[in-house]
Amino acid sequence: MVHPFGPDPVIMGIVNVTPDSFSDGGKFYSKNNAIGHGQLLAEQGATILDIGGESTRPGAQVIDPDEEISRVVPVIEGLRGKAPFISIDTRNAKTMRAALAAGANCINDVSGLTHDDEAMGVVAEANVPVFIMHSQGTPQDMQKNPSYNNVVDDVYAFFEERISACRTARIETKNLVLDVGIGFGKTLEHNVLLLRNIKKFHDFGCKLLLGTSRKSFIAALSNGEPPESRQAGSLASALWGLSQGVQIFRVHDVAETAQAFRVWQGIQA
Repeated sequence: MVHPFGPDPVIMGIVNVTPDSFSDGGKFYSKNNAIGHGQLLAEQGATILDIGGESTRPGAQVIDPDEEISRVVPVIEGLRGKAPFISIDTRNAKTMRAALAAGANCINDVSGLTHDDEAMGVVAEANVPVFIMHSQGTPQDMQKNPSYNNVVDDVYAFFEERISACRTARIETKNLVLDVGIGFGKTLEHNVLLLRNIKKFHDFGCKLLLGTSRKSFIAALSNGEPPESRQAGSLASALWGLSQGVQIFRVHDVAETAQAFRVWQGIQA
């Protein structure tokens, strides 16, 4: 398949089909709202639509894969063909299979294919791009007391192990995209250190995904703003990532991010 990794930065638009998302509070929980929102994001410049049916915000409740499937499959079917790529944001192999059958062609796993023993096999068989994210702990407990010897080195070592495991499972390295997991089991200091040193992760020869949109570190660095008021900080962190060679950006505000990137690139040209 053609990969969503051309020379230009790629925007992944977020479509949360959950009643408890940290950023939009279930605004797009209904099927029709979610499909309409996804269509809008595609029109605004999202190359990838990332469909998620289980919230992974800190303290989120675990849901059964069947419930997750019932949320995401109708939305994937409704958005099929509306964007070049549809990604399923899930930790569960059963949901991955159902989403791929419905038309998804990328997998985004916040556990880095560690949560479900069957996930590696699903990815290998599907031969689609897979986003491998680092997290410490689970969404239920990840922000209770995150600790590292050295966060940059520890995340680096995690990717070394995951890439090796993927090779063993016959997942092609060209399909791997690495995500340092900003906000997933990290303090403010951890997040800032990872962003400051994001270039180091180019060592692996894989594309990098950065997801900073509306996350709490923005409020911590600023004035404690709620998620819906963190757009400027989201754009600032995305532009930093762009300047460091990051290729893929997972965002809520697609039109604004696309505009920021165009202006940045126009000045750089």
